[in-house]
Amino acid sequence: MAILRFQALKESSHRKPIPFQEPARRSEIFAKNVFGEKAMRQFLTRDSYKSVMDAIQNGSKIDRNLADHISTGMKEWSISKGATHYTHWFQPLTGSSAEKHDAFFETVEDGSAIEKFGGGALVQQEPDASSFPNGGIRNTFEARGYTAWDPTSPAFIFGTTLCIPTVFVSYTGEALDYKTPLLRSLQALDQAATQVAKYFDKKVTKITATLGWEQEYFLIDSALASSRPDIMMSGRTLLGHSPAKGQQLDDHYFGSIPSRVLNYMKEMENECMLLGIPVKTRHNEVAPNQFELAPIFEEANLAVDHNTLLMDVMEKVAERHHFKVLFHEKPFAGVNGSGKHNNWSLATDTGVNLLSPGSTPMKNLQFLAFFVNTIKAVNDNEELLRGTIATASNDHRLGANEAPPAIISVFIGSQLTEVLDELEKVTDGKLSPQEKTELKLNVVGKIPEILLDNTDRNRTSAFAFTGNKFEFRAVGSTANCANPMTVLNSIVAKQLKEFKEEVDVLIKKKKMKKDDAIFNVLREYIKDSKRIRFEGDGYGEAWEIEAKKRGLSNNKSTPEALKIKKAQSTIDLYESVGVMNRVEVESRHEIEVEEYALHIQIEGRVLGDIARNHIIPTAIKYQNVLIENVKGLKEIYGKDFKKYAKEQLMIIENISNHIEKINSGITDMIEERKKANKLEDSEEKAFAYGNEVKPYFEIIRYHCDKLELLVDDEVWPLTKYRELLFTK
Repeated sequence: MAILRFQALKESSHRKPIPFQEPARRSEIFAKNVFGEKAMRQFLTRDSYKSVMDAIQNGSKIDRNLADHISTGMKEWSISKGATHYTHWFQPLTGSSAEKHDAFFETVEDGSAIEKFGGGALVQQEPDASSFPNGGIRNTFEARGYTAWDPTSPAFIFGTTLCIPTVFVSYTGEALDYKTPLLRSLQALDQAATQVAKYFDKKVTKITATLGWEQEYFLIDSALASSRPDIMMSGRTLLGHSPAKGQQLDDHYFGSIPSRVLNYMKEMENECMLLGIPVKTRHNEVAPNQFELAPIFEEANLAVDHNTLLMDVMEKVAERHHFKVLFHEKPFAGVNGSGKHNNWSLATDTGVNLLSPGSTPMKNLQFLAFFVNTIKAVNDNEELLRGTIATASNDHRLGANEAPPAIISVFIGSQLTEVLDELEKVTDGKLSPQEKTELKLNVVGKIPEILLDNTDRNRTSAFAFTGNKFEFRAVGSTANCANPMTVLNSIVAKQLKEFKEEVDVLIKKKKMKKDDAIFNVLREYIKDSKRIRFEGDGYGEAWEIEAKKRGLSNNKSTPEALKIKKAQSTIDLYESVGVMNRVEVESRHEIEVEEYALHIQIEGRVLGDIARNHIIPTAIKYQNVLIENVKGLKEIYGKDFKKYAKEQLMIIENISNHIEKINSGITDMIEERKKANKLEDSEEKAFAYGNEVKPYFEIIRYHCDKLELLVDDEVWPLTKYRELLFTK
């Protein structure tokens, strides 16, 4: 291993930036490999084009008779771009994308061949679903799963394959993917939000949830990454002592991008342009060798597809530049982890951002209605929001090095807090003309001015309002954005439905004017959701004590956080808005607790292997060198040798102590794994792995890292943090 380490260091030190020439104008290549409106106009008949656009804009079904025309046009377009295969591109509950490639090529009766792609192959396929996570939805022998075309997300060419975004469902119709519940939640949110928006503008007929994700990641030289079995097997370093210099000087953040990395970014962004992924921002992040990219906001379903595709693009381009992309939330201890901030907002078909104040008090009242309802939704479902970002990898990040804690809170800034405090004082019942005027002119009317100067930012808040959107900061970098977005869309949809019902009751039964009714309901929501609003530092025991007083959950581990996902309240929520049924909800909980246990199991096995097969033998070899040194000193100095061998003897003793602790820790960890593996209940197994197996990781790591400081650098087998984090 030591030889491999130094070979990797030599190889990485000789790397040269791989040249890449960017196009002069990105706009000229944007979406060139996407079957969008321009391509459809050229390759589809008028009726086919109209049918697809109607499906995209209004959700209408495409006539199966037109499917053959659409598939033919799509085939001709993709072949003209060099495509030879097609695939239904979907997102099973593994967290990544899946695809099975079929060639357009087919033989005919006379022995010749043609390129063929029929409407049936476009609209639906039946992949073997037996090996995908299903959470008990069907038996393994019932291997049928169905992928169905999602026309709202355009087909694209990746490499030489036409990729058709699809949903993935079981034979009995339950969702086996992330996209299906997301689409349902978007529909539910559209319906609920549109009804509320009509209070303020009758012309609104559709509301779209928008998403702007921010993808953080580490780039490590591929040779160095390959020299670390833990990185290759688990995506993170299970061992490694912190280097003398980490991120404490803040000299990497927003610094000059290294040449190799910049060329990688250029090619990766070029691929994104061709695929219609509107990436705009790139920069160094806080930790050494950590970076971030962010796109322009898009409709949420398309944004989710683009983020999933982006991660695939990043990995493929990284190979060409001799990099390994680390998406793990905490690949290195002691420095910042990586998140995927989800910036969420609502837009009307009339071009209005509902979370952005306007030029009139009425537009600002509209803003307040959606602003307060979102906060109320988060308040009532904070534990579910925590559950939706719970993974084995994100557990390492939450609550450390600027990441939000496991407690969900909403940050809105001191100025907006003052606005809500004023609204809390609204008179119960009908407002007097004087009070209404005061509210509209001096409270609601001044919101745009307030936000203009609102520069408050709380990096420890999991859910923060940042001017014209809410930023869900606790989402992990490996996450599929569909998961948190489905929850957020669903809870806001349910909340807006309830808001509309309460306002209508006051208008009809209490004979209140619309504005009075809205102010009255918002006042109660502001009071009810006060506990979730927090402007202070989210780190430390003080906030945990305060959060407990407020009745906020503090589920620090994934098994704890996931319990809410199978609760009756969660099932009721999803069923009330038509997003998931009981079977789908419970199956997802089952999948996620199984996945958690498997992640800990894999990490435990890798850690035991590295510690016993690499660290301990290396330590013993070095100890033997010291022993020979002590023997030599004894030969020279006789009985006085201890005077000259004092330090060597101390190191020998320390090495023995660390070896004993490592070995006993691994033995005990294996015994706990055996006990956990005997448990049949998936949730019990997850808790056993989290509570009984995982604690040994830190014990074993501590003693291995101490040996790293004692053993000769020339024989140490693992590439060190200083090499992984500072090799450019």
